[in-house]
Amino acid sequence: MGKVIIAPSILAADFSRLAEEIHRVEAAGADWIHCDIMDGHFVDNISFGPEVVRLVRKETSLPLDVHLMIEHADRYVPRFVKAGANSITVHVEPEADHHVVKTLHQIRNAGCRAGLTLNPDTPFQMIEPLLGKFDMLLVMTVHPGFGGQPFRADQMEKVRRAAKWNQSREHQFDIEVDGGINPKTAQISVENGANVLVAGTSIFRSNDYAKAIRELRGE
Repeated sequence: MGKVIIAPSILAADFSRLAEEIHRVEAAGADWIHCDIMDGHFVDNISFGPEVVRLVRKETSLPLDVHLMIEHADRYVPRFVKAGANSITVHVEPEADHHVVKTLHQIRNAGCRAGLTLNPDTPFQMIEPLLGKFDMLLVMTVHPGFGGQPFRADQMEKVRRAAKWNQSREHQFDIEVDGGINPKTAQISVENGANVLVAGTSIFRSNDYAKAIRELRGE
């Protein structure tokens, strides 16, 4: 799958100087910018919406990786496409309250890469019927909604199963992990088959963003 992709999550950035934060991580070697969208319903927190994504788009040419932790994602996909998202990831859990297959088609038809997410308590079997219908699998290594939680190593089984599926297919999908990612857990994730690492606290709470990103890559 090539090099490890680092996607800093701006949820951990200093929003009082967000443009500067985006410029700093881009200069430090970030590959994507990860945007966590929370609605206060699907997860017990509220973050930001399409307008902030639109402002982020103005500040960087990096791909915007938008994770919709929301109900009725299908209603909001067009707004995030218009705001400048390059990939949009939605949830498979019934609580997300949307037709997953139709939403994945909707995202792809809009010209974005389509991602599907598994929460820690959601079994891998939930996405097995959908393999081949998405471009990225996001395995949550914490419960979604809040930053700074410890990494759940038990989620690596899902990463390994996804990597095994990729080995036998011509058209592979990215395997992304999000939650508690630091140099140690990044190495564990990559060794198990992940190739996209979302990191918030370990980058934006560091004094040297470039060093933090290099360490996540294992350099």
